Amino acid sequence: MKMKLFSNKLAKTIMLGLSLTIVGGGAAVALAAQHVKQTQIKAVKKLPVSLPAGDMLRGADNFYKSDKVDVQKVTFHNSYNMKVAGNLFVPKNLDKSKKHSAIVVGHPMGAVKEQSANLYAQKMADKGYVTISYDMSFWGDSEGEPGNNVSPDIYADDFSAAVDFLDTLAYVDRGNIGVIGICGSGSFAISAAKIDPRMKAVATVSMYDMGSVNRNALNHSQTLAQRKKIIADAASQRDIEYAGGQLKYTSGTPEKIDAKSSPIAKEFYDFYRTSRGAANTTTQPTLTGNMKFMNFYPFNDIETISPRPLLFITGTKAHSIEFSKDAYAKAAEPKELYLVPNAGHADLYDRTDLIPFDKLTQFFNKYLNKK
Repeated sequence: MKMKLFSNKLAKTIMLGLSLTIVGGGAAVALAAQHVKQTQIKAVKKLPVSLPAGDMLRGADNFYKSDKVDVQKVTFHNSYNMKVAGNLFVPKNLDKSKKHSAIVVGHPMGAVKEQSANLYAQKMADKGYVTISYDMSFWGDSEGEPGNNVSPDIYADDFSAAVDFLDTLAYVDRGNIGVIGICGSGSFAISAAKIDPRMKAVATVSMYDMGSVNRNALNHSQTLAQRKKIIADAASQRDIEYAGGQLKYTSGTPEKIDAKSSPIAKEFYDFYRTSRGAANTTTQPTLTGNMKFMNFYPFNDIETISPRPLLFITGTKAHSIEFSKDAYAKAAEPKELYLVPNAGHADLYDRTDLIPFDKLTQFFNKYLNKK
């Protein structure tokens, strides 16, 4: 199947914003002679009373509520002793006297569990699985200061912590737990699975390699000099914040778009800033924290996940397709690259006419030995 890839020229024009756009927390302050302690708060987005209407075509249903599933708010702790907030979904007709397969679902980078993850978790629970979605540490209702901080190691550990929690449930089969990582969570799921063999099957959807996109931008369109400039700016910001200055945030989804906005900015805006998918997140990580992605290489040693299976789902029109293709090329069997015709990156967040839930069900039924 032929697929259109973004040209380097377009990628340079876009630069994704994930790497270059610095969204500010006010003017820089003069460095103090000594550290001034600062209270950190989460950058929670207060939703406006009225949101712009989003594109609801092709079954967009981010806020889907299943009548076949019971939902329970839960909390669990990761190995850093941070509380992680989640939603546990259990089929109403589940026989709790027996053991059942389970699936952990991670949300897109910069999002919260109410964006895409809850939808996937409920749809898979509709198929008979016990599922759990959760807010990554530093985001949503989970602990972590400063809010919106970046720590790839902790993000990966959150996946394992969700498995820890599922292992405590008498009706969950410890030997049959799978994971789904959406967008950036795809790379965190892979990072976790490399060192956690309890994850028996791994699926990613519209995956971003959060290390590569920050180092190189899309299609390796960012130069080394540009990367070093970003790193230098973040290092300077550390001095400001240590002296008590205001936090600065970077990238994320724009608050407004116009005719000159890039296709990717428009794509993310239509999900994150409209009634289609807006929730309590700015989507913007801290500038200094975001530099940790520069040292994040989730696909190194990906072949060691074998013989556990990997499924990479992406759209033929996804601007992020390079990451699924790269992971697939480096992974060992059993593996599969599943292309969704005419689907863009964010289409697979919530457009139920495009999301291949039947493919995901087939994959987990095969590899989790679901009864």
